[in-house]
Amino acid sequence: MKKIWTLSFVIILMTFMACKDLGSKKRFLPPSTGGINSLMVVMDTELWKGAIGDKIREHFAAQVLGLPQAEPIFSITQIPPQVFNGAVTYSRSVLFVEQDTLSIGHIKTNVYAEPQKVAIVKGETYNDLAENIEKISAQAIAAFKDVEIKEAQKRFTRSLSKETALQEELGISLQVPSLYKLGKREKNFVWMDIQIPKGTMNIIAYAMPKESFSTDSTFVRDIIRMRDSIGKKFVPGPYENTFMITEKAFAPYVLSAEIGGKKAAEARGIWEISGYPMAGPFLTYIINDDVNDRKLVLEGFTFAPSAEKRDYMFELEAILRTVTFEVNTGT
Repeated sequence: MKKIWTLSFVIILMTFMACKDLGSKKRFLPPSTGGINSLMVVMDTELWKGAIGDKIREHFAAQVLGLPQAEPIFSITQIPPQVFNGAVTYSRSVLFVEQDTLSIGHIKTNVYAEPQKVAIVKGETYNDLAENIEKISAQAIAAFKDVEIKEAQKRFTRSLSKETALQEELGISLQVPSLYKLGKREKNFVWMDIQIPKGTMNIIAYAMPKESFSTDSTFVRDIIRMRDSIGKKFVPGPYENTFMITEKAFAPYVLSAEIGGKKAAEARGIWEISGYPMAGPFLTYIINDDVNDRKLVLEGFTFAPSAEKRDYMFELEAILRTVTFEVNTGT
């Protein structure tokens, strides 16, 4: 009788453990799909054509800062809810808008695929919908951009450069695609670039003294002065006495950021060649690297005349955001 009870206990225990294991298994989700910076908007077509659609376009198709021509943050595809099924639901970034008695605006993660962000907006009246879109737009754009950055990084990290100049000169690592080649290396300065149709994409990195940019009142002016001096010294134009400067007509946009776990300033604007008709967009991160008693500057800039530049600059941003800092460089 004792043996039968022991056997029964073991069977019950094994069954419980098996059920626990099954319950802890992660739900399978297919990989998400879509081009970088694409957004699937799921909503009634009549809503899309009216004021609610206008409100969505106002935020989610707003112009990217710092580009020479108007390009939207996201390339939007709108479909009605009845066709949002099957493989369509695997879109990486989704905005779902619906008239409903419930009034909400929230973001969910990995609902139909992985990785995926789904922003859900509901409201009973047009005013409710517009208000909820307004409330959630900044958070949703940040969530969509984050998942798109990670997807871009996932794609280019399949084949990375083995170049060591950044580690040796600046004590940092960047996940740079292998197609980028070292263009220039000097003490505390590294330039890498890649050929693209009719142009180039470029990454430069250098160090500045810690006390640079000492006052807020002259911050933007100091960024321009820094970029122009570096351009004159390291980034020549096609002819003698030509070099890269910040476009004189418009000051760059400056925002706060966090890069590599450190506080930073983000500047976006247009570069040009002094004395020669060449120009394009740039993205600069000025990072407070207190451990190494310096400001570390990372910049991506593109030359691609007559071409859309949003996705080029997005790739450069994705690369710059992979920065990691090694041991104290002594710089």
